[in-house]
Amino acid sequence: MAKDKTTQKRSTLADVVTREYTIHLHKHVFGRSLRKRAPAAVKAVKDFAEKAMGTKDVRLDPSLNKALWSRGVKHVNHRIRVRISRKRNDDEEAKEKLYSYVTYVPVTDFKGLQNEVVEDEN
Repeated sequence: MAKDKTTQKRSTLADVVTREYTIHLHKHVFGRSLRKRAPAAVKAVKDFAEKAMGTKDVRLDPSLNKALWSRGVKHVNHRIRVRISRKRNDDEEAKEKLYSYVTYVPVTDFKGLQNEVVEDEN
């Protein structure tokens, strides 16, 4: 017999959550031409947030952009720690109901850091 395919997909609307991740940027920019490394890092962060949170609309904080570009276009940091918040889109004409907001978390050492859920301060 065939399995019943009436199982519903779980809605992410109720899932307004904030998580911290460490993104390994070196594997995304290694081998890139020097003048395209920082733009590739920005795209890698956006792709990571899209996959991790399941939203098409990803917005970067200016502090994150500044941290990615801090060493210039050629010398991107190997790793970066980010906080990704999935939020409801209050705009009525928006295509997506949720968006992800990615902010920079300054860290001195990446040893022993795990992905973790952060309690939202709102």
